[in-house]
Amino acid sequence: MAKDLYQIIEIEDDCPVETYEKREGVEYGTVHHVTYFSNTTNCERGFNIILPPNYSEDKKYPLIFLLHGIFGNEHVLIDDENNKIVEILGNLKADGKAKEMILVLPHMYATGDPNMQPSFDPKSVLPYDNFINDLVNDLLPYVREHYSVLTDRDHQAIAGFSMGGRETLFIGLQRPDIFGYVCAIAPAPGLVPGKDWAMEHPGQLSEDEVKFKEGDELPHLLMVCCGSQDGTVGQFPKSYHEIFERNGVKHVWYEVPGADHNSQAIRSGLNNFLKTIF
Repeated sequence: MAKDLYQIIEIEDDCPVETYEKREGVEYGTVHHVTYFSNTTNCERGFNIILPPNYSEDKKYPLIFLLHGIFGNEHVLIDDENNKIVEILGNLKADGKAKEMILVLPHMYATGDPNMQPSFDPKSVLPYDNFINDLVNDLLPYVREHYSVLTDRDHQAIAGFSMGGRETLFIGLQRPDIFGYVCAIAPAPGLVPGKDWAMEHPGQLSEDEVKFKEGDELPHLLMVCCGSQDGTVGQFPKSYHEIFERNGVKHVWYEVPGADHNSQAIRSGLNNFLKTIF
């Protein structure tokens, strides 16, 4: 990439109304629900995909995955109309601030056991950590086979909210060869060992491991943000920022003034991320 995104990114604390409200004269993408077979979980799984207006197999599009929070599924982020995902994509493109892209919203709870459900205990959240395997080995190949997407890291991004933000950081650190852009919005605790109001987190990585391995290609952009009044994940997102700083990991960190663990933070993160990547 010729451009240093860290030099050109312009953070807007709050997503402007004109960026997230539906406007006359703007074409918006369409949402489709799709199922695929996952060898990782040995079962059918679902995802939602937002295709750009006038989607054409004759073009190749950048690809972004957007991951939901705990207790969610592939529908929750798109069904919550306050998140304005389709509107933000369409308005940024119409204003010349973002590229045309395909956005995938997966079901992140990667278990083949129908009796297993998410809960606030270490065993019940393990399927979230297993999502990296489903994503890399099953979902991403399916999307590449069935949609006209660009397949290099310069045109693939991953973002997530809450538990999805935590897994976004984990996946971004483990697979920078696949994802050249990473955005964690209000990432949940558990990337490293810790304790919050809900449970004791054993941690996916030690604090010293929260960095890229020697020889890894670094992401073009790594961004972490959180609402300044987040009463759910509290100071954990800021603690990830501080760990990145200690470990010398280049990244962008900012807080969304007045936002809780909510759509205001999601809209802000998406606005800043989508208008900068690709």
